[in-house]
Amino acid sequence: MCGIVGIVSTEPVNQQIYDSLLLLQHRGQDSTGIATADGPVFHINKARGQVREAFRTRDMRSLLGNIGLGHVRYTTKGAAEREEEAQPFYVNAPYGIVLVHNGNLTNTRELSEDLFRIDRRHVNSTSDTEMLLNVLATELQGQITGLDLDPDQVFQAVSHVHERVEGSYAVIAMIAGYGLLAFRDPFGIRPLILGKRTTEAGKDEWIVASESLVLENGDYEIVRDVEPGEAVFITLDGQMISRQCAANPRLVPCSFEYVYLARPDSIMNGISVYEARLRMGDRLANTIATHMDHGDIDVVMPIPDSSRPAAMQVAQKLGIEYREGFYKNRYVGRTFIMPGQAARKRSVRQKLNAMGTEFRGKNVLIVDDSIVRGTTSKQIVEMARAAGANKVTFTSAAPPVRFPHVYGINMPSRAELVAHDRKIPEIARELGADHMIYQEVEDLQAAITEGTSIDRLDLSCFTGEYVTGTVTPEYLEWVERTQLS
Repeated sequence: MCGIVGIVSTEPVNQQIYDSLLLLQHRGQDSTGIATADGPVFHINKARGQVREAFRTRDMRSLLGNIGLGHVRYTTKGAAEREEEAQPFYVNAPYGIVLVHNGNLTNTRELSEDLFRIDRRHVNSTSDTEMLLNVLATELQGQITGLDLDPDQVFQAVSHVHERVEGSYAVIAMIAGYGLLAFRDPFGIRPLILGKRTTEAGKDEWIVASESLVLENGDYEIVRDVEPGEAVFITLDGQMISRQCAANPRLVPCSFEYVYLARPDSIMNGISVYEARLRMGDRLANTIATHMDHGDIDVVMPIPDSSRPAAMQVAQKLGIEYREGFYKNRYVGRTFIMPGQAARKRSVRQKLNAMGTEFRGKNVLIVDDSIVRGTTSKQIVEMARAAGANKVTFTSAAPPVRFPHVYGINMPSRAELVAHDRKIPEIARELGADHMIYQEVEDLQAAITEGTSIDRLDLSCFTGEYVTGTVTPEYLEWVERTQLS
């Protein structure tokens, strides 16, 4: 999971991209980067850390041009501590291409061999984004017949990229002297949204971004989601051309976007994240009522912030008082997306504080959006008890995470997942809770897709069923051996 944005404007884009990345900061905090194009010249600045600390005034002044793209990184491939692995990546031929990517490729072993032995391309990092850039560059080079580049050649190159690359990918790239290219994998696993605004002079300006809130904040009209397998090419003068480039596209978006990753004020694939989380709460309440006598529960409490809508619905539906017992320090990053288990564990106490007046002598039902490694959940239960809670029931608006997530979320090892190979009562004991209740998989899917034509979600971390059909047990074992989290 990362956050990406690309803009074609009639005025300098450096500030627009910076502001967009601030809005996408929740999607990645390891590093960030911006690239702009001033005529045929690229200007690139990238650094470790968050957006506010990465870019200085002198950096912004050097990012010249009316077209650009940006990225906030959450590490899933490559090393979090290496600044060279930060995006965007650049390759000088053909024409010069700069690229950012949100997602995770699942055939990097094969791509690495092919890039070296067949394409004769050198990759200078362990990042799958750099591999993706070089595959695109190779395929684009193969389409060129003269000096100039036309959209047909670009779309044909993207078609070949789809044939060679497996996994999840939402991509934005700049081609020097020509324009901005955006495309999405054939399953649409990771989000990408297209927007437009018209200047007073009647010129069209375009934006593509991971979440709709970026478009709304910049006063862009939401045109639509980029379709699975589709490529969108926007010329330097603001002409937008699109084409379906995949043989058998099908929309199967990632369920975890709605559970946790996206901001609640975003709309993805026509689904309001906030409303989906409310429906998760409704369905979780039904499950709670089925599996336990909730009459002795005194209060329902969320773990701020992403579980708040679900917790409000649980409280309302069960007729239990809703209270805020945990205070969140907003100047600490989201622990789930921090690189390294030690950093996550250390950060939990810095991030949350339990207020004794809300817990003392009470039977508390805590609602979290999901439970992955259990590190945060276990400490939250300990904090609730230390604050005086009588009984602690812990609930999750998502089902048990039992399998690795290989499409862009850092869950590479089954051994790290608290629910792997454990029954729910065993998970409760591991977390120190009196009761433990999870959302049902069918209820999660129904809550997210209600009122839409979407008939399938990527639920692989809950079910072990991988939508691309190319993830094998041998691959999962390789991921566990080689990818540290």
